[in-house]
Amino acid sequence: MAATRRMASHRMAARAVVAAVCAASLAGCAIDNGSGSGEGPQGSEKEKGKAAPAPKNAVRLIGDGSTAYTGAQPHLPRPERLKPGQKPPQFVVFSWDGAGEDSQKLFSHFREVAKDNNATMTFFLSGVYMLPTEKRDLYNPPQHSPGRSDIGFNDEQGIADTVKQLRLAWQEGNEIGTHFNGHFCGANGGVGEWSVEEWKEEIKQAKQFVKTWKTNTGMKNAAPLPFDYDKELIGARTPCLEGQKNFVKAASQMGFRYDSSGVNNQVWPAKKEGLWDLSMQLVPFPGHSYEQLTMDYNYMVNQSGSATQGDPAKREFWGDQMRDSLLKGFERAYDGNRAPLIIGNHFESWNGGTYMRAVEEVVETVCNKEEVRCVSFRQLADWLDAQDPKVLKKLRTLGVGEAPEKGWASFLSAAPAPAPKGVPGAPAAKP
Repeated sequence: MAATRRMASHRMAARAVVAAVCAASLAGCAIDNGSGSGEGPQGSEKEKGKAAPAPKNAVRLIGDGSTAYTGAQPHLPRPERLKPGQKPPQFVVFSWDGAGEDSQKLFSHFREVAKDNNATMTFFLSGVYMLPTEKRDLYNPPQHSPGRSDIGFNDEQGIADTVKQLRLAWQEGNEIGTHFNGHFCGANGGVGEWSVEEWKEEIKQAKQFVKTWKTNTGMKNAAPLPFDYDKELIGARTPCLEGQKNFVKAASQMGFRYDSSGVNNQVWPAKKEGLWDLSMQLVPFPGHSYEQLTMDYNYMVNQSGSATQGDPAKREFWGDQMRDSLLKGFERAYDGNRAPLIIGNHFESWNGGTYMRAVEEVVETVCNKEEVRCVSFRQLADWLDAQDPKVLKKLRTLGVGEAPEKGWASFLSAAPAPAPKGVPGAPAAKP
């Protein structure tokens, strides 16, 4: 009897969740009860004695209902293989470490910035942002005591706000990656000292906190995240860009497809340990003889040192310097080898928010240009996977800012090999 009551309660909660999801813009959805039939807006088929098939956009709850399968992600264009002699598009990836919604509301703001500028982005979620402080002991970080985190945990309102933004971001075509959990850097148990097995445990926990946020918060009737995180999670950036070597080994065994934890020049990416190496890059730094990594934190360190709120009189200049640096990197690739430009950021108001302003101005400047695609890492990986490996190998022969000497039509004139069956970009099978 107790089990029966629990099952009935779960069904009632599931219906409430589906209603909430539908109200949150998954229009026309219905719950899949596992019987092969679904009850949509009209019940006429059932009244005629015929089983109506489950609608394609049925919501199937996963586990405790924290996540759900809602069908293919919207707004993901099908990648196409380059045609002979075709110039590659200029890809630009804007990505965010430790994505979460707080009182600054930067997550929601940059969702709107992306929508307004024909862009999608990657949001690297920190798993502990889905775990309330009172449940902190559920986190067992490698080489640290249970409940330890260098970036803290969250409260119920913060989790609810973050879930809302994650849900909307995914529905708009953005990617939800991971920035793992406790953000341990440096010596004494930092991620750079973790073994492959310890990285695997950290990844499992990052997934688990996303898949059980309802249980851990008690928000049983809230709408789920509209994706299966085991399938959605295909890439990451490590804290402080440390521990990449062992992380990549672990990630390659756990179904990841890319990593963005390294530092590279503006050249076409290759694979490491079977993962696309989509590292951030070094770009020109106005006023300096050296190049600068494409991340807001690094600009800050090179401008105001350890002070996150430096001289107010210099903040506008610092933001302009970051903006102009990223634009110089963009122009060097756009007019040169067309290597994807990889940019990393944090939802922080360092130096009065000047870096957020700089990033927004870069988005507005580049994402609306001809032949430019501002995409998530997932979309970039899909496109790379769709290409002829020989073409990508040839693209990698171009140096930083180097355009083909005789033009793109000549450089990529040889007919590419046909895409293997099942690879993104392959022609559809004939009936």
